[in-house]
Amino acid sequence: MVHIVGAGPGDPELITVKGKRYLQEADVVIYAGSLVNPALLDVCRDGAEIYNSAAMTLDEVIAVVEQSEKSGKMTVRLHTGDPSVYGAIQEQMDAFRKRNIAFDIVPGVSSCFATAAALQQEYTLPGISQTVIITRNEGRTPVPEREKLRSLAAHQSTMCIYLSIAMLDQVVAELISGGYAPETPIAIVQKASWPEQKIVRGTLATIVEKTRNQGIDRTAMIVVSRCLGADYELSRLYAPEFSHGFRKASR
Repeated sequence: MVHIVGAGPGDPELITVKGKRYLQEADVVIYAGSLVNPALLDVCRDGAEIYNSAAMTLDEVIAVVEQSEKSGKMTVRLHTGDPSVYGAIQEQMDAFRKRNIAFDIVPGVSSCFATAAALQQEYTLPGISQTVIITRNEGRTPVPEREKLRSLAAHQSTMCIYLSIAMLDQVVAELISGGYAPETPIAIVQKASWPEQKIVRGTLATIVEKTRNQGIDRTAMIVVSRCLGADYELSRLYAPEFSHGFRKASR
């Protein structure tokens, strides 16, 4: 059995209990290079084989897994955040199926949620936004025309934009072209939950200049939303005049 484990956003304590247990028991660990905090590997048992997949091709990763399985060893494939979001795991799972290698997936805390924690911000505020879009700007990996930032911006919802900080000026231009006002709040969080976490806040009109010379060029989340610092309606869930299955209205 190969265990595909989400390592979480960086803080070693944000891996799941199950994910940590698998790491402690693994004979072979293949981890996603610079994206995974190497402190997580401290829990691996003595003698475990550790591979950094940043220097490996897909075929090389699969070959290590296949050999491990033939030898009766337990393998953990350690991915950053939650492996279902920009984790490139589908091609690995398809390769496992072709070779009749059994696997399971342990979800993890995605960096967009660690970013919300760092910002001390709820993404879904009543009357402001009830939708969160997880997306990225087009780079070497193409994005369908209907999913380009300017198209998604028409929804005016909260957007968490991955893998795009190096193209921040393009991101801002696309968002404004799609309908966000230049004064829309935006926040950049680099390495959310890591000790070196850095936060820059601004508006679409100011954020490019504010991040200049900040050394933010990778592993950063972009959040654009009117929920950042906005006035909002209180939730009906806790309103005294609102009844639900667990509480009757008090007035």
